[in-house]
Amino acid sequence: MPTLPSKARVVIIGGGIVGCSVAYHLTKLGWKDVVLLERKQLTSGTTWHAAGLIAQLRATANMTKLAKYSQELYGNLEDETGVATGFKRVGSITAALTGERLEELHRSAAMARAFGVEVEEISPSEIKARYEHLNIDGVTGGVYLPLDGQGDPANIALALAKGARQRGALVQERVKVTHIAKQGRRVSSVSWQGEDGTSGEIETDMIVNCAGMWGREVGQMAGVNVPLHACEHFYIVSEPIAGLTQLPVLRVPDECAYYKEDAGKLMLGAFEPRAKPWGMDGIAESFEFDQLQEDFDHFEPILEMAVNRMPMLGEAGIHTFFNGPESFTPDNAYHLGLAPEMDNVWVAAGFNSIGIQSAGGAGMALAAWMDTGEKPFDLGDVDISRMQPFQGNKQYLFERSKEALGLLYADHFPFRQKDTARGIRRTPFHNQLLAQGAVMGEIAGWERANWFANEGQTPEYAYTWQRQTWFENRAAEHRAIRENIGMYDMSSFGKLRVEGRDAEAFLNHVCGANMSVPSGKIVYTQFLNAKGGIEADVTVTRLSETAYLVVTPAATRLADQTWLRRNLGAHQAVITDVTAGEGVLAVMGPNARALLQAVSPNDFSNEANPFGTAQEIELGMGLARAHRVSYVGELGWELYIGSDMAQHAFEALFDAGQSLGLKLCGMHAMDSCRIEKAFRHFGHDITAEDNVVDAGLGFAVDLSKPDFIGKAAVAARRESGPKARMVQFRLQDSAPLLYHNEPILRDGQIVGYLSSGGYGHTLGAAIGLGYVPCEGQSAADVLASSYEIDVKGRRIKAQASLKPMYDPKSERVRA
Repeated sequence: MPTLPSKARVVIIGGGIVGCSVAYHLTKLGWKDVVLLERKQLTSGTTWHAAGLIAQLRATANMTKLAKYSQELYGNLEDETGVATGFKRVGSITAALTGERLEELHRSAAMARAFGVEVEEISPSEIKARYEHLNIDGVTGGVYLPLDGQGDPANIALALAKGARQRGALVQERVKVTHIAKQGRRVSSVSWQGEDGTSGEIETDMIVNCAGMWGREVGQMAGVNVPLHACEHFYIVSEPIAGLTQLPVLRVPDECAYYKEDAGKLMLGAFEPRAKPWGMDGIAESFEFDQLQEDFDHFEPILEMAVNRMPMLGEAGIHTFFNGPESFTPDNAYHLGLAPEMDNVWVAAGFNSIGIQSAGGAGMALAAWMDTGEKPFDLGDVDISRMQPFQGNKQYLFERSKEALGLLYADHFPFRQKDTARGIRRTPFHNQLLAQGAVMGEIAGWERANWFANEGQTPEYAYTWQRQTWFENRAAEHRAIRENIGMYDMSSFGKLRVEGRDAEAFLNHVCGANMSVPSGKIVYTQFLNAKGGIEADVTVTRLSETAYLVVTPAATRLADQTWLRRNLGAHQAVITDVTAGEGVLAVMGPNARALLQAVSPNDFSNEANPFGTAQEIELGMGLARAHRVSYVGELGWELYIGSDMAQHAFEALFDAGQSLGLKLCGMHAMDSCRIEKAFRHFGHDITAEDNVVDAGLGFAVDLSKPDFIGKAAVAARRESGPKARMVQFRLQDSAPLLYHNEPILRDGQIVGYLSSGGYGHTLGAAIGLGYVPCEGQSAADVLASSYEIDVKGRRIKAQASLKPMYDPKSERVRA
């Protein structure tokens, strides 16, 4: 019979490795009254059957930091708790079978060095030397990470649970949470029922949803959206193989396979391109350490390739054929953080088959966030607030999960688009753009024209690390924006209407810039945190005395709206998402004014409509609002048109533009133009941990205002000078391409990495942005150095600038 308290500071729901890690790290920070409830037995969901691979290298610096922390933590857990974790640093090898995969691995190796991870590029013969059993026919090369490891997932979780108990946490098995009570935007208590029939209620300050593949259902109980879906995950374990000794973990992603030696047996696991979703009708109440039905036909293609690649596997015989469920999210990144819908519901779930290597770091980061109320560093990759409400839709998750599992081992080509669960959010111009050859990409569910195919050209992506089939299409679109007129669809960008008696005072509290401006004025600004880091990068247009329009990136609309709501306090203001209410067409380029004058009787001169102002206009036979701003560094307007009149506006502009040489453009051209102008991209160049002064955006902060969030931190950084500077780089060789995370070398030493990269068609080479540490140094000191960028192991000289290399005085946007 469980003895549970009537009150707790926090109730953690779910006793897999992630829940145990959160409990461990909260108690390590000194938290008391920590209760973890597990419906059955610890690890009985998915943790127990995980492969236990512990790799350090992830796609971004902070995700790598968390993975590195996990392997360091697991290396010491046994000494701390006395529970054997089976953790061994056996190293890992990833072998490529194509030139494209090898480029991906070499770019990853360069990135690893920038992130401080020990890595070595190795040849096929060097792979053979480290893994003698491998058939290296067709192998093109690989990478070796000596500090990667493997461990016993269940025992790692049990060690974390013991560590939490030793510091006072209550970890209770065989107790299911049956109800979560809410008062407004806060959870007030959880009701529980024990397997022995006992029941009770725990009043709590907060909960953490660590329920794994039950996370969506637990989220619904708490009133929050946790999009994830279980898939079947297959592996086999061989019979004992004579003479088989410890080996590195081996991944052959081109054959969807990984291999692990364990106690003289060989495990083969698979991440097949099309997965089998599971649990569509819910998970049985009795589920505990369950296996799913074998499906040899589904696994057979992987096994055939594996027997060829690892001949000893074909001779050994199969000891175990295992099929168990794992949960996957729509974008293959896990869910971490404070749920947008509630103010005391935290989430750590949806670990996409990398839960063992992620759990240590994720638990550490979430505990730190819960302890201080602020993210310990940028967690935008996994912040639960990135998920859109519709992504909790059951059918959507079912369709997307078929693809999500396979993406772990798919080629991670730049600009790769998801294939499944598409077409859900469409702008008013969707069909009109398709009719003109638009090739769509997707972000936050929005279908967006990324580029336009020429007549006779196949309107689809053909992925490569080299110049993709649309490279010249984008170049032509880029030139149209720079030299004549380009028009692109910006309807997917978030639009938040903030209105009410205190709208001005409220926005002055959350924005760095001054919002006390006349109606019609557009202000570029950031939402700052207490450390002066950037939580959002927005434009704010004053529509009237009591109303403003905040325009945000499409992917961060919900996060930005949540930030506003959480900082509203006693201000009398209403925040409304009006994104779908207006279509937006950007008309950009030296002849943009001529096009607008052809479709509207309004005055678009500098005197009547200067840069940074908005005006109501007639457009064709309808109405619109013309915002004179630009994210591409040219004369231009963003036209906001009611969704009812949007298609008419497109027709009027498109028809009038034919005689002027108007060209339809996509998001890729917008991005190549913005990086030439050194405009920052939120989530890459600027994040919650980048001080606005270091980012070169101090001009957008008005320290003469009364107190606002982050004011003290910005004032202190202005006084001390930046600790790092955002630098724009142009490769001196026009052939290589930059994407992001390429190492920056200053006078021969790695000092950082590119936060974003692209090709500057006007500047004639690849362009990158990245921070260079410079505490105590002047701008002249930074520019006095020589710079190189490491592109897949090759150092390429780069020109560096602290001002935009394109139109540094911004004369073109004000023309």
